[in-house]
Amino acid sequence: MRLVFAGTPAVAVPALRLLAERHEVVAVLTRRDAELGRKRVLTPSPVAAAADELGIETIKANRLDETVTERIRSLAPDLGVIVAYGGLVREPLLSTPRLGWVNLHFSLLPAWRGAAPVQHAVIAGDEVTGAAVFQLVPELDAGDVFSELTRAIGADETAGDVLGALSLSGADLLADTVDALADGTAASAPQTGAVTLAPKLSLVDAHLDFHQPAAAVYARQRGVTPEPGAFALLGDDRFKVLAARPAPDADELAPGAVALQGKRVVVGTGTYPLELVTVQPAGKKAMAAADWWRGLSAANGVVLR
Repeated sequence: MRLVFAGTPAVAVPALRLLAERHEVVAVLTRRDAELGRKRVLTPSPVAAAADELGIETIKANRLDETVTERIRSLAPDLGVIVAYGGLVREPLLSTPRLGWVNLHFSLLPAWRGAAPVQHAVIAGDEVTGAAVFQLVPELDAGDVFSELTRAIGADETAGDVLGALSLSGADLLADTVDALADGTAASAPQTGAVTLAPKLSLVDAHLDFHQPAAAVYARQRGVTPEPGAFALLGDDRFKVLAARPAPDADELAPGAVALQGKRVVVGTGTYPLELVTVQPAGKKAMAAADWWRGLSAANGVVLR
């Protein structure tokens, strides 16, 4: 089939590559180049870079206006496919492809509808997640589901770990569904069950509250890793917690209090401590927590809040 593919981040790239092998991707729709890094270098999205490598025309747009719609209409696509594009597809673009649009979403719908399903699943302590391919409709992530897969969330996996795995298995799921749509064998069913929402995370969501139980703090730390990145305040500065792990055998500490116990740097929570593994103090590079601790001029009384 003639496909238009819409996606932006790296998790969408495996799906684009696989679909390009099986069908004719006539154009890729992605968000405009963004300024990245401390030097604010204008950088194409991972999907744009992959499309360029594959020799596919790229339409860069943050707003799906009449111009974008007309360009896609001129390509006469059979189907639109979307994977984490970062914007809503509305009419008349929604009905421009002959078969409409399908979306690969990284949750078991109707759980975690929205922009950050895996992150919210990890933060909530879910033990299982998955991916679903559904028909795009005007209501957010509410269309009938063609196919889905399930995957356990490992006790120590970050949202990045889970998304990386789902981007690969989800690509297969999506490609098989597109194949079924092409040969007329695809069947879909309405979503059933409780709806939960997964809005885009902000920096506020990444602030660790050490007064919460250790399991909740650890789940949040993993859920916001790598983006937007877990942190606490050390004085008035942001102190990033890049990696941690439970330390239920450590001596009890007040919430947020940091101490060296044996060879471990641990921080107190509302229950048992967590071990700080990799951290990034303000203005410095990522480092082992033990190295950070050794470099402190006065280690007594360190409190993260």
